[in-house]
Amino acid sequence: MLFPLFQLFLAVFSIYSALRHPDDVKVYVILSCLTLMLLISWADKGKKKATEQKSLRPEIDAPVKKDPAGVKKQAADALLWPKSELILVDAVHFVLKDLGLKVSTGVNYHSVDRIVRIPETQKAFGVEVMMSDAQAEQNHPKFSRALEFEKEKKKKEKILIIAGTHTRLPVSERDKVSDISKELDDFLIRHNMSLITTHRLYGVWQRAKEGQKDVVGIFQQIYSHPGGVFPLGDSENSQPFSPNLVTPQAI
Repeated sequence: MLFPLFQLFLAVFSIYSALRHPDDVKVYVILSCLTLMLLISWADKGKKKATEQKSLRPEIDAPVKKDPAGVKKQAADALLWPKSELILVDAVHFVLKDLGLKVSTGVNYHSVDRIVRIPETQKAFGVEVMMSDAQAEQNHPKFSRALEFEKEKKKKEKILIIAGTHTRLPVSERDKVSDISKELDDFLIRHNMSLITTHRLYGVWQRAKEGQKDVVGIFQQIYSHPGGVFPLGDSENSQPFSPNLVTPQAI
């Protein structure tokens, strides 16, 4: 709150200077005020970025040793029925980490939610997490951020979109509807971006915990995928969800 107030003060002071001071003085005063306002804006953005990264550290990581079942239930609920995008980012972070992947906040980048690395390989993803009550559309801001990440990435990270789609539908109904629009599908293929939905990521997580899935193999395939919705297979999606992580009432 302090930064905006100080910027407002500088703006008022520069207007006052323009009205009261001689021309040769007011130019310097106004330029000084504008420079200070710009520096304050940069400092404010840096502070917000640091606060955001701190808040995005999964709170569910803290009590995991005390109550692992409760933490997994909390993560599953947030993954399938997120109340906000920040909560969904936290849940995705937890699940990917629990799957054995190396997850970091990507502090060296400005336009990606997480950097995810496949263990014992050089392969990594720049992960954007998004949510929508319906299908994902190309006009969602996370796809603009993905394009920004393409320009700023320093290595060969592949962009992976993890999308919570149709978040108000029962999980059993989500495979009966389209996850993305045709325009978005064309966009993803054109830019070599792959997308998986959160309810299918949940399925991979569930079956990996049961020893039925090779997580490294799946993410190796995603890394080589040419773009679009990554096909996890109809047989996976048609299997019933286990109540071990999510209660039947929630589904």
